[in-house]
Amino acid sequence: MNRTEYMVPCRDGVRLATDVYLPEGEGPFPVILERTPYGKREASRSERTAADPQPAKRETVAAYFTAHGYAVVYQDCRGRWGSEGEFVKYLADGEDGYDCCAWIVAQPWCDGGIGTMGLSYAAHTQASLGCLNPPGLKAQVLDSGGFSDAWQGGIRRGGAFELKQATWAFNQGRLAPETVADPIRAAAFAGEDLHAWFARWPWKPGHSPVRHAPDYEDYLFEQWTEGAFGPFWQKLGIYAKGWHDRYADVPMVHMSSWYDPYPRTAVENYTGLRDAGRGRPSLILGPWTHGNRSQTDFGEVDFGPDATVDSWAGDWRAFRLRFFDRWLRGVENGAEDDPRVRVFVMGGGSGRRNAAGKLEHGGHWRTAPDWPLPGTRFQDFHLHGDGALRQATPPADAVPISWLSDPAHPVPTVGGAITSMEPLISGGPYDQREREGMFAHAAPYLPLASRPDVVVFQTEPLAEDVTVIGPVVAHLWVASDAPDTDITAKLVDVYPPSTDDPHGFVMNVTEGILRLRYRDDPSRPKLLEPGVPVRVTVELFPTANLFKAGHRLRLDIASSEFPHYDINPQTGEPEGAWRRMRVAENTVFVDAARPSRLVLPLAG
Repeated sequence: MNRTEYMVPCRDGVRLATDVYLPEGEGPFPVILERTPYGKREASRSERTAADPQPAKRETVAAYFTAHGYAVVYQDCRGRWGSEGEFVKYLADGEDGYDCCAWIVAQPWCDGGIGTMGLSYAAHTQASLGCLNPPGLKAQVLDSGGFSDAWQGGIRRGGAFELKQATWAFNQGRLAPETVADPIRAAAFAGEDLHAWFARWPWKPGHSPVRHAPDYEDYLFEQWTEGAFGPFWQKLGIYAKGWHDRYADVPMVHMSSWYDPYPRTAVENYTGLRDAGRGRPSLILGPWTHGNRSQTDFGEVDFGPDATVDSWAGDWRAFRLRFFDRWLRGVENGAEDDPRVRVFVMGGGSGRRNAAGKLEHGGHWRTAPDWPLPGTRFQDFHLHGDGALRQATPPADAVPISWLSDPAHPVPTVGGAITSMEPLISGGPYDQREREGMFAHAAPYLPLASRPDVVVFQTEPLAEDVTVIGPVVAHLWVASDAPDTDITAKLVDVYPPSTDDPHGFVMNVTEGILRLRYRDDPSRPKLLEPGVPVRVTVELFPTANLFKAGHRLRLDIASSEFPHYDINPQTGEPEGAWRRMRVAENTVFVDAARPSRLVLPLAG
């Protein structure tokens, strides 16, 4: 294997640093491409297996594929590492990726076929170029990314702003070429304390921890202040839904996981491309946190030895090799007969703590020909005034439930579908109680349900197992005395008390949020009329969980989840530019005329 670096020109003259690894022997060869902002010669945290958990360098991965007859191309995104130009997060990768493909197919060592791969941002770059159907593209493996709609997952969610964009901008701004080259700027970054900054709001342009990297701060506040779903959110790079009907007509894998920011993206790209008749999309959804497909435990929970991709695919490199062999080389290996949908159903374990102190929640893989799984039955669970979650309709005279939401004291995040928020919080399943060492948690570290601003609805202990697989939504009737507020909905699996957990264990399964100014039309925000009930829909991320007999299904309703999402000041001021905060009295209605309900997809 030999490596050659090129400066590949884009249509505007900017040149992008590109490494090409060629196998021994005569070409031309099929090509595997990854475009990354994280350094084309750096170790990739996603390139590890159950057998070898240490992140491999991209050169090592290239050696694996070149040994099997592929040319491998790694390219630094615009404005990152060795590439020229200004870094524009997400929005330059469509045209740049197209131009890279056009350059590759013109090279004598390329046989005309390109497959793309990559995790997270390197999945976003794939979807961006796929939207433009570039020359040579024949197959794609998108792992945990490829924005179907960044307004609904990855940048914003239900209108709320995901603060991982702030921590990512800070952490990557420290690594930017301009920072590395400037000792004063590097020292400025080194002197910042993110914990202190996240305890002081609001931030202002030029007065944030990202101010030392002005271009990073600029795009951060642009994303933050562009609240309404307008033209900004329909741009190439962050809205693949707008290109599904013209997307590259190639076989592809869309993969994500239940505790990742992108399961909705993977599902929407799968279903959207399927419905548009583009390519041969397939879907894989595991129990992992972001990109950790070869682990079995996350947060405080272990999903058992079958939880990894390796348990059925050999390992991630072998999976991709088989996929690319089929679609780039025409090898008759049966990959075309693989299940179109493969999901990991969490639950069914012993419920005991293992030697590492993790709850054994367990789980198993399930395959299906489509999503949602054929035979799925959608069941209403109504919210009742006594805190019950029942299939029965609530009575006509049920009294609504109110709580005070104080943005100065928001409900703290405890795990969930989170990535890139180091050093503040991490994602995954946790017992839903505060604890030492998590941001914004405070002694005496009580359960979240003990807070007066968390409203709990739960079933009786289940008489039999209940399996939930698919999209989850909450249709709620709510009111507020404030012009704007948030509504969060969290589905949890409540374990009964045990020897290992005398207080039981309350495991977060999936969650969602809605900023109420976007309740009717995300493109036309509309403030609330004080005290007037409105019907809203909170879309939780899709999930798959077996709730065992003796457990309870529970829905937690609140008006904040910080620092996963930004603080809603509840004043109605512009997002990302507010100066005041106010306490809101919020209400959820639970009567027959205004029934609030959780809709769960029950698997057959």
